[in-house]
Amino acid sequence: MNLHNVKILLTGANGFVGSATAQALLRSKFEVLQAVRQSANLGEIAIGAVDDDTDWNQALIGCHVVIHCAARVHVMQDSVSDPLTEYQKVNTAGTLNLARQAARAGVKRFVFLSSIKVNGEATRLGAPYTDHDASSPEDAYAISKAEAEIGLRLLMHETGMEVVIIRSPLVYGPGVKGNFASLLHWVSRGLPLPLGAVTTNRRSLVALDNLVDLIVTCVDHPKAANQTFFVSDGDDLSTADLLRRIGKALNRPTHLFPVPLSILKSASSLLGKRAVAQRLLGSLQVDICKTCILLDWKPPVSVDDGLRRAVQQRL
Repeated sequence: MNLHNVKILLTGANGFVGSATAQALLRSKFEVLQAVRQSANLGEIAIGAVDDDTDWNQALIGCHVVIHCAARVHVMQDSVSDPLTEYQKVNTAGTLNLARQAARAGVKRFVFLSSIKVNGEATRLGAPYTDHDASSPEDAYAISKAEAEIGLRLLMHETGMEVVIIRSPLVYGPGVKGNFASLLHWVSRGLPLPLGAVTTNRRSLVALDNLVDLIVTCVDHPKAANQTFFVSDGDDLSTADLLRRIGKALNRPTHLFPVPLSILKSASSLLGKRAVAQRLLGSLQVDICKTCILLDWKPPVSVDDGLRRAVQQRL
């Protein structure tokens, strides 16, 4: 597909990834209709909740491409009684409802922002996930994303609408929240951290600018059609190295002291923090060779530049 005067419907346009994507698309001279939940401004359309009942017909008029960033995001400590059902309402049923309406409206390509958690929670060191690996989602969020991917591929075969799936690891950038924001807080406060011995694990991360660049690339790249792409900065880091680089970006000393991994793991189990320990102590790597080769793409922003941009508001 090589479209001219492409009109794009972008969902989740006021979110962390969506707002940055909107800015990049506008800089690239695309016509963008930004879907938000409520209180639409110029260039936006309010669509309310994203679920199986959402009416997208007005938003899809004349659209060539849909970029679907809206989602019920991963919550570490979910308070709802049935998290899977809540995730499925938005991430599975909501996605497929939009995709079906998009196909009926004549949309040529549907770009879906998924998650590396569809593959699983961890990799063996030096054995990154590739596009040949089977899905193995573990939590409700990941299951909902995996189910959406399955439904999109079926719809792709049924309707001929092109589908592009992007599986992303942890995204960091200006305004980041969650676990990464906690790391920034710890380092910015100069807190001593018992993670100096965590030097042999490797985690794939992706700077917001790198993810957005790939999303924009996938809007009309002919070789992106009906593919699943992994994305990262292409520079996997140990936890200790990441914390030191955050300190460098903040221009603050990083105070790490070495505690044996066995003690850290035992302590995390006693405190009921196994999931947090896995993210800090374990490895999760992705192979972006297919993405780089097939799309002739490379991450435009280095890890250090990405971190500097992420911490600017804290300086």
